[in-house]
Amino acid sequence: MKILIVEDETPIRETIAGYLQQEGYVCEEAADFPSADEKAALYEYDLVVLDITLPGGNGLDVLRTLKKTHPETGVLILSAKNSLEDKITGLDLGADDYLTKPFHLSELNARVKALVRRRFFQGSPTILFEEIEIDPSNNVMNINGQPVELTKKEYDLLLYFITNQNRVLTKAAIAEHLWGDYMDLADNFDLVYSHIKNLRKKIVQNGGRDYIKTVYGMGYKFTGE
Repeated sequence: MKILIVEDETPIRETIAGYLQQEGYVCEEAADFPSADEKAALYEYDLVVLDITLPGGNGLDVLRTLKKTHPETGVLILSAKNSLEDKITGLDLGADDYLTKPFHLSELNARVKALVRRRFFQGSPTILFEEIEIDPSNNVMNINGQPVELTKKEYDLLLYFITNQNRVLTKAAIAEHLWGDYMDLADNFDLVYSHIKNLRKKIVQNGGRDYIKTVYGMGYKFTGE
């Protein structure tokens, strides 16, 4: 799962990013309105943690951009105690939840997990796809009831495929989702190919079907068809 953290206070932003990265998320950061609005327009995220008060503009305008370009993205608003009107406006614009400052990181993590389950998996604690079962709370994957050991990137890749099943995903989109800003430094997608090859092998060797289909000239599609 990839998260954009929009927060102008550097210590808070870096603390949130560090905590969520330890929880297994790929995190990108934006410290002001221009960079947040640009990222919201250009890139796809599973979730945006969005502070409303930003240098150079209003976080609610970032939310408006996000819902126009990527309406499926979940949004958790960070708000001050006295900003009830902003909370209501944010929810009306399509935000999923809000958290009042100051907050405990454990509560933020719980809200993030609940939002991801609600938005992508109909609130279910586990994700089922044919004989594959995923437990997002523990980052565990089973095939026909038996655990299968995946690397962190293989697990993230599988989750990305399942949440986008029957949709063609380009190598660039996969790379950007798994590595975020770091993929700007890459000059090829050999890592993407390697992780897809390893994931496909582990699924098949453990009794699953090969759901990863190569769409030549375009990318990959995860489908049971």
